[in-house]
Amino acid sequence: MKLPSFVRTIQARLIMIYVLLILIAMQLIGVYFVSAMKNSLISNFTKDLESRAELLSVLVAQNLGGTTAGTGAADESLDNLRVLANNLFNINGAEIQVLDASGKVLTTSKPAHADYVGRKNTQTVVSRALQGISDNEEYIIDDDDIRKKVVAKPVVSGGKIVGAVYIAASLSDLYSTMERINSIFISGLLIALVLTAILGVILAHTITSPIKELTKRATAVAEGDFNQVMPVLGSDEIGQLSHAFNYMTSRLRDALAQNEEEKEKLASILTNMSDGVIATDEAGKIILMNRRAAAMLQLEHDENGRDIADVLQLPSAQQEDLLQGTLPPALLETGGTPDEPSLVRVTFTPIHRRGLGIIGTIAVLQDVTEQEKLDTARREFVANVSHELRTPLTTIKSYTEALEDGALEHPELGPRFVHVIQNETERMIRLVTDLLHLSRLDSKEASLRKQQTDLREMLEDVEDRFAFQMKQKGITSHIQLEDEIDPVWMDRDQIDQVLDNLVSNAMKYTPEGGAITIGAAETSDGMVEISVQDNGIGIPKKDLSRIFERFYRVDKARSRNMGGTGLGLSIAREIVMAHGGKIELYSELTKGTKVTFTLPTRPEGGEQA
Repeated sequence: MKLPSFVRTIQARLIMIYVLLILIAMQLIGVYFVSAMKNSLISNFTKDLESRAELLSVLVAQNLGGTTAGTGAADESLDNLRVLANNLFNINGAEIQVLDASGKVLTTSKPAHADYVGRKNTQTVVSRALQGISDNEEYIIDDDDIRKKVVAKPVVSGGKIVGAVYIAASLSDLYSTMERINSIFISGLLIALVLTAILGVILAHTITSPIKELTKRATAVAEGDFNQVMPVLGSDEIGQLSHAFNYMTSRLRDALAQNEEEKEKLASILTNMSDGVIATDEAGKIILMNRRAAAMLQLEHDENGRDIADVLQLPSAQQEDLLQGTLPPALLETGGTPDEPSLVRVTFTPIHRRGLGIIGTIAVLQDVTEQEKLDTARREFVANVSHELRTPLTTIKSYTEALEDGALEHPELGPRFVHVIQNETERMIRLVTDLLHLSRLDSKEASLRKQQTDLREMLEDVEDRFAFQMKQKGITSHIQLEDEIDPVWMDRDQIDQVLDNLVSNAMKYTPEGGAITIGAAETSDGMVEISVQDNGIGIPKKDLSRIFERFYRVDKARSRNMGGTGLGLSIAREIVMAHGGKIELYSELTKGTKVTFTLPTRPEGGEQA
């Protein structure tokens, strides 16, 4: 169907679009406004019911106890409850019920429901209130199809729940108010649409008139008349369009100059790229090198004319591949220090031109020093894990073979070999458990369950756990704790693991007759500092910087004999960092070691248990 010519004009389309936009906007605003108004009215209505129910529960508590204290007192209490239910609050269309501890209705404010007295109210909100839950509300639709809001509050007397208050209020007035608001809004919408249509006609004319003039002058430019000038009547979009038209006619005369400017822009982008870029001609001579590439190769910025093979120090065997465009990416060592040189990956991309073949090469340089460090660390970690697992597996294999060869029948060797196999198996289990724990900490999968924790109780529990072992080794323990330290928010299980690890290490390396001190104090920056100090053999100064690395041991043989996995301090550091604190170690050879870690006192991060 072909539309009338007027409808196909921009002016008509603008009017229709303008009216439709206003209609849609008003509809969206109306939906949001009505929804917000409804939510606000319901919220205020609910809060009012909650406050009334709360006050009524307090007043009822003073009388409800009397219903069980003899016939006279019970009748008087019931009368008081009826007065409270019928006269205290005057809520239109509301019913107030007072129930005893079993849910039985003692009185109701609605005469039509007088037969409810003596019967149990089995609604969910009542059951929850009788269980001591204060936040109870729900919507119901009664037998007359009237929507109501229901609130129930427990009545507490003498620390016990002796009954409940039940209020069911009609929402009819609220919804009537919403209907009146909707009617007002629809009337306003119709008036706004009529005014919008009138304004749309005026607006469309002001837009289309300059466009017609611009079309006329653009046709003249297309025919070769570049002297056309469009009058600029303002700074609005039409004025900007006229200004753009005038600017376009002037730029057409400067097309060649514009191409040169674009080349300069491209050169500026290459110069300031984060990756290094080197461009060569078909002979491999450098024609462009950006600033980043010169910095990576530690060269002067102006290296044009030099052979790229010399600059990158490529072997002669690779120069021919470079010119043919088949040279694979290369890894170069540049700058840095003799121990840790900087590593640069160079990727070569040939430039092709139709009919001429390869006319040059683009070399992109990327600093991969940190990436290589991470790869090296990963390889070392895999090697360490393999080594730690191979040792107990070798032992288990050897002793298993010995048992198969007859040692199992030996009354002394058999049990001893089985015991060794069991110990090595437990060692592998500890190692795998620690690795899984570290993996969860690294991937942030081990969520914190923070709770307020009394520091003195926690430190005393740690001391009790190791009391028997300390007594066997003749080690004394002390707790140093400030008297006024507030409870701290922490994941108790995780921090217990940290303390157990630190105290266990202190016991391992403290000789008989030594002492271990566990302390806690508040710091000036609002943190709590917990420390574990011993007077054992200490740690050499050269090992302090690597003591928190995974699988790092000061005395490898002794650590393994004591059952360590080399991951304890690493796990402790990850747990403390997850809490937002930091851990430090101070030690002096033969004089002892002190490990301290800090924890924030506020419940920031994690989940509150």
